[in-house]
Amino acid sequence: MSRFWKIALIVVAVLVVAAVGVRLLHKPAAGPRAQAGAAAGKDGPGAKEADPVPVTVEPVSVQNVPVYLTALGTVQALNTVTVSPQIGGLLMKLNFTEGQEVTKGQVLAEIDPRSLQASYDQAAARKRQDAAQLATARSNLARSLDLAKQGYISKQDMDTLQNTVSQYEATVAADEAAINDAKVQLGYTKVIAPISGMAGIRGVDPGNIVTTSSSIVTLTEVHPINVIFPLPEQNVELVRSSQQRGEPLEVAALDSAGSKVIAGKGVLKVINNQIDTSTGTFNLKAEFPNEENALFPGQFVNVRMKVNTVQGGLVIPSQAVQRGPDGDYVYQLQPSDSTVKMQPVTTGQEVGDSHVMVTQGLKTGDQVVTEGQFRLKPGSKVKALKPGEVPAAPTEEELKKVAKDKKAGGRGGRRG
Repeated sequence: MSRFWKIALIVVAVLVVAAVGVRLLHKPAAGPRAQAGAAAGKDGPGAKEADPVPVTVEPVSVQNVPVYLTALGTVQALNTVTVSPQIGGLLMKLNFTEGQEVTKGQVLAEIDPRSLQASYDQAAARKRQDAAQLATARSNLARSLDLAKQGYISKQDMDTLQNTVSQYEATVAADEAAINDAKVQLGYTKVIAPISGMAGIRGVDPGNIVTTSSSIVTLTEVHPINVIFPLPEQNVELVRSSQQRGEPLEVAALDSAGSKVIAGKGVLKVINNQIDTSTGTFNLKAEFPNEENALFPGQFVNVRMKVNTVQGGLVIPSQAVQRGPDGDYVYQLQPSDSTVKMQPVTTGQEVGDSHVMVTQGLKTGDQVVTEGQFRLKPGSKVKALKPGEVPAAPTEEELKKVAKDKKAGGRGGRRG
């Protein structure tokens, strides 16, 4: 039995050797992929390059860039007045419409004047009565002067006549004061707007009895109007130095998204004289003409204040800036070999809605990729397209391949 197994093992070994020999003799020729790999092995890493990636490239531009400080502000009326009557009485009429613009001196309401008119008439009549008595006393004094010279009237009687004239003069003066007071009180029956502004919701209705504590309406002056906003304390010196240059600092109010200017032509009026220690901020007040009523008291707005202008700033499209684990970067074109490198940058002030200023990492003449970055990695060969020319959208396979390559590259590849 052992001899049989030895012969079987020898036969199997011969068959295996024969099969390996046949496979080696009939090995197929290397295909295009294998030939490309062989060529890469002979010619080095540069020989295994894919087709150039089409990307849009734009040069770094030079502009004078305005520098802004931004904050969230609150709109505040220039003046707010609660209009109350200065006398009590029956409210007969309201001469304004809620929400209406009223002017200073306009009659807003009318209170029943009849009782005060009667008081005024009584004061006037009393004055006329006392004035007649004063005239009589003066006439008696004048006639007595001639008789006194002839010795017919004693000095005591002359003193009495003189004192009577003085007494009636004082009475007439008191009557004049009473008339003026009655006239003032009568004038209070017409409630006058103390400022120009927008009328709010009325607090009383005609026919009600009002007192000096009743609120008829609140007026808010909105032309011009103020915006109060805070800034961090580290900006104090920047704002103060900018203001000391002599030109008023321009301020704009933007919508809640911060993308649209709703009120311009604002100027900085006041820098508060102290810093809030609890928040580390200081308040500022800007004034706007508000000609189109774009700002409303109590409204929250985004505030943008221009504090400086950088001469000759370097500007690139915002879409060129990519965010990586180590900070912002751009793909910079290397004109010598049409490849790109990952260039770290430091960005500063936004320029309009589509550009941003670069403070570090680039120089004049550099070119950056603005479209097609998803296909790139450091060292990628690219085909540069002119601004306005957009490369074709990536296929699903390309997106998967790029994601796989970036994952394989890891942090080290992104730093390159």
